Amino acid sequence: MKKRILTLLLAAALTVALCACGGGQSSQTSQSTPADDQTAGNTGSTGEAVDGGELTVGIAADLDSSLDPHVSSSSAGTREVLFNIYEGLVKPDTQGNLVPAVAERYDVNDTADQYTFTLREGVRFHDGSEVTVGDVVYSLSRAAGLETGEPLMSTLSGIASVEATDDKTVVVTLSAPDVEFPAYMTAAVIPEGSDPADGIIGTGPFKYVSRSPQENIVMERFDDYWGEKALCAKVTFKVIEDGQTMVMSLRSGAIDLAAHLEASQVAELSDLNVLEGSMNLVQAVYLDNAEPPFDDIRVRQALCYAIDKREVIDLAGDGHGTPVGSSMYPAFGRFFDAELADYYQPDADKALQLLAEAGYNKDHPLEFTIIVPSNYTPHVDAAQVVVNLLDLLDGVVRAEIQQVEWATWYSDVYQGRQFEATVCGMDASTLTGSAMLARFVSDNAKNFIGFADADYDAAYATALADGSKLEECFDTCQQILAQQAANVYIQDLAEFVVMQPNVSGYRFYPLYVMDLACVAKTA
Repeated sequence: MKKRILTLLLAAALTVALCACGGGQSSQTSQSTPADDQTAGNTGSTGEAVDGGELTVGIAADLDSSLDPHVSSSSAGTREVLFNIYEGLVKPDTQGNLVPAVAERYDVNDTADQYTFTLREGVRFHDGSEVTVGDVVYSLSRAAGLETGEPLMSTLSGIASVEATDDKTVVVTLSAPDVEFPAYMTAAVIPEGSDPADGIIGTGPFKYVSRSPQENIVMERFDDYWGEKALCAKVTFKVIEDGQTMVMSLRSGAIDLAAHLEASQVAELSDLNVLEGSMNLVQAVYLDNAEPPFDDIRVRQALCYAIDKREVIDLAGDGHGTPVGSSMYPAFGRFFDAELADYYQPDADKALQLLAEAGYNKDHPLEFTIIVPSNYTPHVDAAQVVVNLLDLLDGVVRAEIQQVEWATWYSDVYQGRQFEATVCGMDASTLTGSAMLARFVSDNAKNFIGFADADYDAAYATALADGSKLEECFDTCQQILAQQAANVYIQDLAEFVVMQPNVSGYRFYPLYVMDLACVAKTA
């Protein structure tokens, strides 16, 4: 069968795409504030980058107990740290493209159910051994659960077989066509027969050194990295759960960099280098569609009319954030439908009418609880504004907030589905529209809101089977989520990164990752 050859990038341009580490300016995505926008502060030091040195990065929560890259992470923070240590056959760049990593290229057959990867020469693991096709076959088979029947990564559950056809080529056959499959090949390649519980060994620009739970994780530059070497010789991630302590640590110089800060915190740090991008997630009031009261579309639509997302952005985020109207965020570019942000115009009268039709009034109010993970202040603040807006509906809606620890939220709400409503943010683990939309397919294990719509399922399946219909079908999926008021969509939160004046090179990605290979201190 004739193959469509997809050469990822010319070798001459490779290191530029992967790590353009020159200069002191931080590259930003299209969603970021331009470097000359005064509200963003300085993007980096004007001094010369120093090769080597140490960097201390503040993170707001500890990593998962398991640092196994194939195990589903409950914390996006774990993924953003491990991004520096592990690599897959391909990896994302700052513009949302897939670029070569362990593989130098891939081919796909005409039916999009078989992908052939050609490995790069000379890629080494952090233990010094060279990556072989056996390592790749083992890694993908392990993550896809081909031996156990239980995938460690749900995104790889469609893999039917993985085999090496020679010492440079690995063929992956799928059980069904999937035009977005290459993006799943960011899955980490680890040594054949290894278990990350016994040793963290990847191929990335940094290698794992140590970890002290609730305190820090340390990594060092990998000098035998196949691509452009990291600029810093050592990076320490320091766990600082209290927001004010994070601000004080930046002010004192105890840490060099911190991401995911709030607008109120940034206001205290205007004399440092402040960058503004977006968090690349969809914040919403997520509703349990399978149980009363939100199994009634009229109730869900009423909340959509009652909650003015721009009020939430203004009051909870000081005006920083991008409105969204479905489960896709702006960095996805061709898939994002900005017009859906205005699908429900604020209309209290319409909300009250729908609630009355559903049987709710002052004598029989709609009562429910919004569960929020307490360590995510932007979600707590948004939930409070939501409750205040619902209070304006003449006493017909009575919502209250219940704050819980992250571990409780993850086990009870996300995994246990024991909730009525929750405010949180859903991100994408891969550069695929399907990463955002798969979780609403009726039988998907990640469909924690219990959404079920036959037309949605059909459009999603068609999108993966026929690349020519990908954008059209993903748009249909987003339209259905909006029309059915699956959730009360709010925004893609603003992302603030603060660095010391002598630190530069931070780059935003369209995923929840933190690339420190190009970050450096300056003389």
